[in-house]
Amino acid sequence: MAKSIQILSTKILSPLQKEELKKGGFDLIEADFIKTENKPFEFKDLNESLIFTSQNAVHSFLSHPDSEQLKKKNVYCVGLKTKSLLSDNGFNVVAYTGYASDLAEIITLIYRNESYTFFSGNLRRDTLPNALKEAGIQLNEIQVYDTSLQPQKIKTAVDAILFFSPSGVESYLKENTIKKEVCFCIGETTAEALSKTTKNIIVADQPTIEDVIEDVIHEYK
Repeated sequence: MAKSIQILSTKILSPLQKEELKKGGFDLIEADFIKTENKPFEFKDLNESLIFTSQNAVHSFLSHPDSEQLKKKNVYCVGLKTKSLLSDNGFNVVAYTGYASDLAEIITLIYRNESYTFFSGNLRRDTLPNALKEAGIQLNEIQVYDTSLQPQKIKTAVDAILFFSPSGVESYLKENTIKKEVCFCIGETTAEALSKTTKNIIVADQPTIEDVIEDVIHEYK
């Protein structure tokens, strides 16, 4: 690279993730544009199977003292890391996908005779619950964490911005504008949140932070 590329991450990365960017010769600025917090909840009116679409929901679920008693239930989830977190804690993950829309399709096509409880956050997308309800599949929902926006002004000029959720996009745009920056997105729903603001978007092949970082390195190598 002729000059150092300035990268802004809209969430604080892990040391290993930062190291990958550092090895690539990038200058990194990072800030958490959203905040998630567990909230109190009860295991009430649980259906046969459980659905998770984020690691945040799993972490909150596992913090409940009675979660151990639910290991006999089938689990369906979005995201490889979400799946690993559940499997590592002894839960039987029947199916997982990269996107909520794909999980909804699998459930409606193959597992429609089961009933489901969806563990979610307050800013969750409507994609999965709407699809299941439209298909006549029994579903209820328990909110187990809250997401809040943390808008902040970034005063340093950057070449690229890393986005990891539609909420992160919304938070960033409250205090900042996007001009010529390349926007790297973790998935299609995040890219969709940016689509009216910029066309300069690169979407990761797989919805992981590591894949976003790979795209950055590939783009500027």
